[in-house]
Amino acid sequence: QVQLVESGGGWVQAGGSLRVSCTASGRTFNIYIMGWFRQPPGKEREFVAATTWSGGHTYYADSVKGRFTISRDNANNTQYLQMNSLNPEDTAVYYCAAARSPLSAQDMADMSYYRYWGQGTQVTVSS
Repeated sequence: QVQLVESGGGWVQAGGSLRVSCTASGRTFNIYIMGWFRQPPGKEREFVAATTWSGGHTYYADSVKGRFTISRDNANNTQYLQMNSLNPEDTAVYYCAAARSPLSAQDMADMSYYRYWGQGTQVTVSS
């Protein structure tokens, strides 16, 4: 089993920045892909970004490309999502997820490939 714990959400004004973290524990050697998804109020969960466990390949949703950046602290099994130039449309619960198999860039955006999920952290952006 793999456990994922997110932290770092909060409230920020439009144009501001936040960084959310995801720490993995347990059988982390099973992880190939680490991803971020979000669920805005009243909407379906959507893909934000993903990276290979080694950090060699990273992919972003068009809506966040150029504003959000994934980084990793491999020594502590922690992944970060740095979010800049936030706008109210970024308001959502942000979830960390892990997949146990290699995925194509297209499949990284598909929630069904992710076996493990964190509990989510709320990000609120006010106008």
